Amino acid sequence: MNLSWIYTLHREILVKKLVLVLAVIIGLVVIVKVWPAKAIEITVVEVSQQKVESLVSNTRSGTVKACQRSKLSLALGGQVNRLHVEQGDHVAKGTLLLELWNEDLTAVLAQAKAQVKMAQIRQKSACHQAAADERELHRISELQQKNLASSEQLDRSQTSADIMALSCQQSKAQVIQANANVDVQQARLAQTQLVAPFAGIIADVHGEIGEYATPSPPGVATPPAIDLINDQCLYISAPIDEVDASRIQVGMMARASLDAFREQSFSGVVKRIAPYVQDNEKQARTVDVDVELSALPESVKLLVGYSADMEIIIQAEDNVLSIPTDALIEGNQVLVLSKDGETLEKAELELGLSNWDWTQVVSGLTLGQKVLTSLDNPAAIAGAKVKVIVPL
Repeated sequence: MNLSWIYTLHREILVKKLVLVLAVIIGLVVIVKVWPAKAIEITVVEVSQQKVESLVSNTRSGTVKACQRSKLSLALGGQVNRLHVEQGDHVAKGTLLLELWNEDLTAVLAQAKAQVKMAQIRQKSACHQAAADERELHRISELQQKNLASSEQLDRSQTSADIMALSCQQSKAQVIQANANVDVQQARLAQTQLVAPFAGIIADVHGEIGEYATPSPPGVATPPAIDLINDQCLYISAPIDEVDASRIQVGMMARASLDAFREQSFSGVVKRIAPYVQDNEKQARTVDVDVELSALPESVKLLVGYSADMEIIIQAEDNVLSIPTDALIEGNQVLVLSKDGETLEKAELELGLSNWDWTQVVSGLTLGQKVLTSLDNPAAIAGAKVKVIVPL
């Protein structure tokens, strides 16, 4: 057999196979090129007119606090003799809350008040006698002018009137001294009594009848006898980042949300901005801002200590062109649906106010244009064929 002929035949077969494979590849490429690309499913939102606000939020959770809260303790130690209130009681200003055993001081006070009465009686007697001696002096003086009384009688009458006048003044001073002693004894008694300095609710009571109450020595914290809270005046205090705090002013409107009342928002007003920056270790530097809440619904009962968050409204614009903030891509751009509704186009925007939800569009879009919101699809780029779907 001729080997060259066999070699030539194999080569021709190989060439034909290569040509066939090449033709198939070219055909596939042509098919891919001319075959219409599958449309990407996307979601869009129309450019609308909204109220857009520039907001400042707290960096860490805030706290509901009372305008007045006092952890009351007694100035003296002693045995608890009477408890006039219980936890949860509402009390008026000046209400007696707790008393130590003070029968000895009560007796001393009663004695001091009795001494006042005795001093007042002595004053009345001395002053009456002084008035009588003054009248007698006036009578003797008239008689002496008519030569019906001697100079010696007039002198004795004058001396007696002067002495009784001094006695009257002395008795008045004794009454003042006795009243001062009553004040002293009342002050000593008051040190055994705990009185509400303002109206509020009893948050806690530490101690029982018969127990010994000990005042806090300097530098040593002991539990207060009674914790009193003014529950009619509450506010929220929260830390704001030092960068944002410079934009806040007293009187700005604010909104607050609490974990205890989900899906609800409460309005308020900025009442105080701390005059210093908190510089706590391992934490961002912050400024404490207080927001006083407006009137709350009757169904909402705030408790001191609730966690809360606040949004302070720095600036607001009504009925301005806006888009969802999460529709923005890098460089203040968005992807918009073309007029034919089949492809995406890139649009550069000039932006205004912005928050987590909405961003104001100053220029670059018109009312009603459709903006891509499904940015999680990497195939959704300018020029891509798309199909708009309605999210479930």
